Amino acid sequence: QVQLVESGGGLVQAGGSLRLSCAASGSISRINAMGWYRQAPGKARELVATITTGGNTNYADFVKGRFTISRDGSKNTVYLQMNSLKPEDTGVYYCAAGTRSSSYWSGTDYWGLGTQVTVSS
Repeated sequence: QVQLVESGGGLVQAGGSLRLSCAASGSISRINAMGWYRQAPGKARELVATITTGGNTNYADFVKGRFTISRDGSKNTVYLQMNSLKPEDTGVYYCAAGTRSSSYWSGTDYWGLGTQVTVSS
């Protein structure tokens, strides 16, 4: 089993920045990719960004140029640096881990509990 714990959420004004962290523990050798999803009230959960152990990153169009995903293998931690935040970025941000491919995001096998991000206008 893999456990994922997010931190770094909070309240920020539009145009501000936040950095989310996701610490993985447990059977971390199984992890081949990690990512961030978000879910706004009344909306479906959507993929924000992913990073593989091979170093490949991908971003949803709505965050390209504003968000950056990175990883620190020594700390088993993935980060999401969020800049130029907009009110529509508000939601619960979930960390996710995949085990099936180290070359591309192939789906979620483990979820964190989420951290709230609120962007005020």
